[in-house]
Amino acid sequence: MARRRIDPSEGESAVGAWLAGEADRRSVATAVRYALQTLTDRAPGHSVEVRVPPAGVTQVIEGPRHTRGTPPNVIETDAETFLALATGRLMWDEAVASGAVAASGQRADLGSLLPLWGPPVG
Repeated sequence: MARRRIDPSEGESAVGAWLAGEADRRSVATAVRYALQTLTDRAPGHSVEVRVPPAGVTQVIEGPRHTRGTPPNVIETDAETFLALATGRLMWDEAVASGAVAASGQRADLGSLLPLWGPPVG
């Protein structure tokens, strides 16, 4: 069964609300899911699992497919950090160094794929 895709206008509206500091809990969840969907579209594959609990999870980047147990390449962070990364308000290396992002495995690096929107900071 295919996952329901978030309509771009709905996703962009939710991201815009988050950027403006006006997002409620539902809008934040929609923005995260839309960002995960966009990341998946840009880097399809199954070698890295990206987790943003409780909003969503996806698998990205070409490579060996993972099907059982804990994947060898996992990235996990919270919604605020993920949206900051997706919009260019936070850089990948800074997020990992601060502990805001947990990344394990040789392929667990989204630095070249982020931000999804907006210019990188710095």
